Amino acid sequence: MRHDDEPVFIRSKWGTSRYTYNPRNPIGLALIVITLLFAGTMMILMANRAGPFAPPPAKEPWNPPAYEHSWQPTTPTGTPQGAP
Repeated sequence: MRHDDEPVFIRSKWGTSRYTYNPRNPIGLALIVITLLFAGTMMILMANRAGPFAPPPAKEPWNPPAYEHSWQPTTPTGTPQGAP
C-alpha cells in the first residue's frame, strides 16, 4: 500500500490549528525519525556536558609580571648609594 499521495503535514487532531508530521507519508516519517534522533542526541550531550554544552575552559589565575626595581637603593641618610 503506497501513501505517497498523503500530505507531509496534517492538522492536529487535538482541535488546534497546528500542523503535525504525517507518519503515513515517507517524508513525514523521515522527519519524525530525524527529530527524535536530534532531540535524543542533544539530551545526551546536555547530560554529559559535552559539545556546545561544555563549560568554558578554566582560566589561569592572573599572574602579574615580576616587579623590577629600577631605582638605586638608598642609604639611611637618603642619598643614593654610589652618589658622590
